[in-house]
Order: sequence, then structure tokens, then C-alpha cells
Amino acid sequence: MLKKLFSYLIPITIFKEVSVISHSLEVTWNNGKLVLDSENTNYSYGNLQGILRIGLRNIGFEKIKSMNSILVLGVAGGSVIHTLVDEIHYKGKITGVEIDKSVIEIANTYFHLNDIPNLEIIIDDASKYVLKTNTKYDLIIIDVFQDAKMPDFLFEFFFINRICFLLKPKGVILFNTMLLNAKQKQLNSDYLKNFDTKKYTVTKFSKIKKTNELILIESNF
Repeated sequence: MLKKLFSYLIPITIFKEVSVISHSLEVTWNNGKLVLDSENTNYSYGNLQGILRIGLRNIGFEKIKSMNSILVLGVAGGSVIHTLVDEIHYKGKITGVEIDKSVIEIANTYFHLNDIPNLEIIIDDASKYVLKTNTKYDLIIIDVFQDAKMPDFLFEFFFINRICFLLKPKGVILFNTMLLNAKQKQLNSDYLKNFDTKKYTVTKFSKIKKTNELILIESNF
């Protein structure tokens, strides 16, 4: 409790680990909240949770509550999953795919992710998982980072095509991206060209928390 109180004055790190995949990982009390950070960015429960909450609000909490299945690619500490369960009161099936087992162990220990009954965690590379599964989803949340870097496969046609294949009719994709430089801006611009405007409604939300751009893709068929 004292660490929590003192964290309103200065951040207090209570756990630190070096992961082969995610590199430096830290659990810190910050302004009275536990957050998970990598070396250069927030992984869960800080700015990231607020960013994805904006995307979920734009989809509509009531619409999300009526969905049957949600896929989360990139779980980290699981903040978006807690938003779905604790704030939206989503009761359907959530499948979380995370490549880094160490992150999930931290999420279970400090953020009680394993207490969520309607959640299944799969330790796998997101690019491989989407090729193996044939399960369809109402909502696909893409939040895949390695520290502050986004893997190249997220912008490749095979991955985009497969994500669309896994989307149910009238389903929604929520893609969280970094927008720190001209290269990333061009990547996002090129990414949008993959979607037929007759089949999909695409909306961008730029400069979220100054560093991110959310891309919302809604199936029209």
C-alpha cells in the first residue's frame, strides 16, 4: 500500500525481467496504478489502455457486448482484455494470442489475467496463428509490438488477407499502430489501400496520445 501511495510522487518499480522476445520488462506503480512497460514504451495499463479504449468506444460498447467471439493479437499484460471484461462486461469468448510466454506469466501474477473465465491464451506468433486457425471472429484487435517496433508482417498482404478471412460478416478489425515518423505514416497509408471501399468502411483516428494511430475496419457484407 505504501508503494502505491508513494507512486503518486515518483514511479516505483516492483518487478523487472529480461525477456528473450520483449527484452526489458518492468512492472511499476505509477500514479496509484500498476503498469507494464518495455524499455521504450508502455505495454499495458498506461497510455496503451487508454488508446485502445478510444477504439472500443468508437465501435460501441453495446455492439461489442452483443458479439460472440473476439480475437486479441498481442496480449502483453492484458489491459484491453480487462477493458472488455471489467468495463464493457463482455461475456463472450476471448482468444488472446501472445508470442512471449514471459509476458503472460507477468500478466497472470500481477494483473490476474488467468482469473478471467471466458479467456483462452495461446502462446504463438500472431503471423503463424492466423494461418493455422479457421475460427471466425466478430472483432479482431491487432496490438502487436516488440518494444516500440511493429513487426513487418502486420503490413504484408498475406496477413491482411488472412485477417479478413477470419472476420465474420459485419465484423470489425481494430488495429493499433505507432505513428512516430514519415516511414510509419507511409506504411499506414499503403495499408489502407488493401481494403476495397465497397466491402469495408475504414476510419483512422490519428495522433492518439500523440504517438499512435488507430485504424478501424468494418465489414459491410
